[in-house]
Amino acid sequence: MMIDFALEVERTGKTAEEAIHEAALVRFRPIMMTTAAAMLGAVPLAFGRGVGSEIRRPLGIAIVGGLIVSQALTLYTTPVVYLYMDHFKDLVVRHLPGKRTKAKKEEVPIFAD
Repeated sequence: MMIDFALEVERTGKTAEEAIHEAALVRFRPIMMTTAAAMLGAVPLAFGRGVGSEIRRPLGIAIVGGLIVSQALTLYTTPVVYLYMDHFKDLVVRHLPGKRTKAKKEEVPIFAD
């Protein structure tokens, strides 16, 4: 969700840094709400009691723990990877035959479409 939004913002003429910053600000709440809904759905599995709860508890703990860790990693690494890929794209475009200057945003093919 964040990358798609950043690509749309970047097509309006903003730099990659501005685009991913705006995407992170705008898409943070929906991302967190989706994760929270999935996590709260797994809480009864993790903390449930009753017949068969000893079988379901490890699944609930794995879901809740996995969502927490993956959410933290995703929110921190997605913008960094996006910026690294943008710098890599600029580096490749600069070294293409006939392209000795930094490419304009309209000239660079976007492979995520």
